[in-house]
Amino acid sequence: MEAKKILLPEREIPRQWYNILPDMPNPLQPPLHPGTGQPIGPEALEPIFPMPLIEQEVSQKQFIEIPEEVLDKYLLWRPTPLYRAYHLERHLGTPARIYFKNEGVSPPGSHKPNTAVAQAYYNKISGTKRITTETGAGQWGSALCFACNLFGIEAKVFMVKVSFYQKPYRRLMMEVWGGNCIPSPSNETNAGRAILEKDPDSPGSLGIAISEAVEAAVSDPDTKYSLGSVLNHVLLHQTIIGLEAQKQLAMLGEYPHVVIGCAGGGSNFAGLALPFVRDKINGKEVDIIAVEPASCPTMTKGPFAYDHGDTMRLTPLLPMHTLGHGFIPAPIHAGGLRYHGMAPIVSQLVVDGLIRPEAVHQLETFKAGITFARSEGFIPAPETDHAIAMVIREALKAKEEGKEKVILFNWSGHGLVDLAAYDAYMSGKLSDYELPEEEIQRALAEIANLPKPKIKGR
Repeated sequence: MEAKKILLPEREIPRQWYNILPDMPNPLQPPLHPGTGQPIGPEALEPIFPMPLIEQEVSQKQFIEIPEEVLDKYLLWRPTPLYRAYHLERHLGTPARIYFKNEGVSPPGSHKPNTAVAQAYYNKISGTKRITTETGAGQWGSALCFACNLFGIEAKVFMVKVSFYQKPYRRLMMEVWGGNCIPSPSNETNAGRAILEKDPDSPGSLGIAISEAVEAAVSDPDTKYSLGSVLNHVLLHQTIIGLEAQKQLAMLGEYPHVVIGCAGGGSNFAGLALPFVRDKINGKEVDIIAVEPASCPTMTKGPFAYDHGDTMRLTPLLPMHTLGHGFIPAPIHAGGLRYHGMAPIVSQLVVDGLIRPEAVHQLETFKAGITFARSEGFIPAPETDHAIAMVIREALKAKEEGKEKVILFNWSGHGLVDLAAYDAYMSGKLSDYELPEEEIQRALAEIANLPKPKIKGR
C-alpha cells in the first residue's frame, strides 16, 4: 500500500525558526521614516510592536529558539503532514512526484497560526491587553483571534469590505474565538473616514485596513498592532513549514527540484521556501517559484521601490516590489493575495535571482483547485489554487520533457469557508482580469518621488 502521508513525530518538531537575514547575498536595505525618509532604528517601531518582535525583526542570528509556550500551542496541529499527491500525478499523467505540505489542518484552517500564536505570546509577556490587525480573505484575522483567545488578549480585526461580505463565515470564526471584526474602510478611524469621504462605495484594500489597524493601535497605550505577512519576524515564524518539510523529505530520501507557493504579502510562500533558498545560496539546484494573481502583479509588473505598507502612509517605507500604496485591486476571490506590496525579504531575493515570480489568471486557478479537489479530495482556498495552478504547469512540463522531477508546494489552507467563490466559478460568474498598464502607471505615480532603493550592479 502506498504511503500517502509522511508524518513527523511530535518529538521531531523544529525547536528553532530559521532567519535568512544573515545568509542573504545582499542585505536588506533599512526601513525609512515615513516623514523624513531617513533610516529608522528599532525604537521607532515601539508604539506598534512589542520589543521581542522588534528584536526578531532586526536579528542577525541564523536560528531563533521557539519558546516552550509557543511549541505547546503548535502541538495542537503541528507537525503538519506532508502528502504525496499520487492521484493528481496519475490524473496529469506526469512522471513528476508531487508533494504538498498540508497547512490546512490547523484550527483556523491555514498556515497563519504559525505566526499568530507567536505574536500573541510575545504580546502577552510584554503586557499587551489588545491587538489590532487587518485581514483580506479572513484567514489571518481568524488565526489571530484564535491565538489571542489562547493567551487571553482582546482582538480587533479590520476586514477588507469586499471580503467581509464575500466571506461571512470567516467573520463568524473570528467572533466564535472572541474577536471583533468590522468591515474596512470604517467610520471608526480617521483613515477610514477619509477614504469613505472620497469614495463611499470603496471595496477596501489591505492597505486601507492596515492604516485603520495601525491608527487604532497607536492611539491606545494598551494596544499593539499585529501584521500577518510582509515583515521579517512574520516570515521567520513561518519557516517551521519548510524546516518540517525538509525533515519529511529526508525521511524519503527526496529533495525537490521545484518549490512553489502562492504569494500575496509573502508569508506562506517564504515559510516553505526560505530553508530551500538557504540551500540554493549554498549551491543546491532548485527552482523556487512565487505565484501571484495576474490582477495584482506585484512582483511581475511592480518595480522594486521604497513604499509605504499602508494607504494612508502611516507605516515606515520598506524596500519592496510594489504597485503603489494607493493601489485598489480588483475584487478577485483570492482576498489574501490582494496586497499592493511584497515582503522585503522576498523582494530582495527576487532581485537577486534566487526566486522566480509568476502570475496566473483567476480562471486557471479555480480550474486547478477543482482538479485538485476531484483528484486528491481536499478543497483548497482560492489563494492556494494559485500554487496548484503552477504545480500543474510544472508537472505537465515534466511530462513533455519526460523528466522525473520532485515538486513540493505549500497547501496553505482549505477552502471550506470559500465555497461561495467556487459556486461563482462553477456558475460561470467569474472572469479573468489583467491589470491594465495605465492602472499600474497611475498607481506608481504616487511613489515616484519617494526614495529609491539601491540595486547592486545598477
